[in-house]
Amino acid sequence: MENVSSHTHFLLDGFSELGALRPVLFIPFFIMFVVALSANSLLLYVVVSQRSLHSPMYVLIAGMACVDLSLPLFFVPNMLLSFLFDWRGISLIGCLVQMHFVHFVGAFQSTLLVWMALDRYFAICTPLYYHERMALPRFLKFIIPLVVRNVLMVTLFVSLAGSLSFCAENVMNHCFCEHMALVQLACGSTAINNLVGLMAIFLIPVADFVFIAASYVVIFSSVLSSGRSAVKALHTCFTHIVVITVSLTIALVAFLSYRIRNGLPAAMRVFFSTMYLLFPSCFNPIIYGIRTAEIRQQILKTLMHSRFVRTVRHS
Repeated sequence: MENVSSHTHFLLDGFSELGALRPVLFIPFFIMFVVALSANSLLLYVVVSQRSLHSPMYVLIAGMACVDLSLPLFFVPNMLLSFLFDWRGISLIGCLVQMHFVHFVGAFQSTLLVWMALDRYFAICTPLYYHERMALPRFLKFIIPLVVRNVLMVTLFVSLAGSLSFCAENVMNHCFCEHMALVQLACGSTAINNLVGLMAIFLIPVADFVFIAASYVVIFSSVLSSGRSAVKALHTCFTHIVVITVSLTIALVAFLSYRIRNGLPAAMRVFFSTMYLLFPSCFNPIIYGIRTAEIRQQILKTLMHSRFVRTVRHS
């Protein structure tokens, strides 16, 4: 006889292997959560408040900060409560809503890196036409198709996951509603879900990585063939390359760990699935703040001004 309650409610049981030590995870994940919120808020504030940073490149960096600021809010608070108070239950509707927001917002991490690569291509390879090509009306032809792609792919695989039947097992070995973690609990065939999930991987992060890699190959080829110094181009693009490499590597390991049976412990799969969302939110604002000279200078000015104001008030 089917367990009807399992059709509408699930238990998020990530890192259950740790047993009594599971609450200890609250500390590192809470620290990462605070770092992600504070670092991205500071980066966003600096870009918005300083008119000298209102060029397209910095606007895109601010867009990345918005994504990195909002993404942890969709799953980390619930995860922290689970660690601290053992609150693990979630309804199917709540699970699907969380899944949609997490994957939809997460998809824009690689999408924004595509737009940043285009920005660097126009700036370095066609500098005379940079402002014309980065003007919003013309740049929309690069924005709209990728936004539509993200909406369609995420909505499709979340809808297919919601249409599955869940018979007896309702314990999800994860800390949030990840797509494949839910699909694995379904009874009956999940071939279509697996296929659409793989399509989403190849059409979003993999396709974005290929496009970004091709863009930077063209950029460096153009710099070298024109006789200009490659050092400046390397310095300009290095920050984006570091962010791309770290973000997409963790994402692909997380996605493929559910599809390649390699004896990877369940806790490691949960760890990588959590890190591919949370780690970039901590890492990106720090690397942009350090590597981008203009942003670094404005952050230091903001912090020094804030410290000066506090000193004056206390005196």
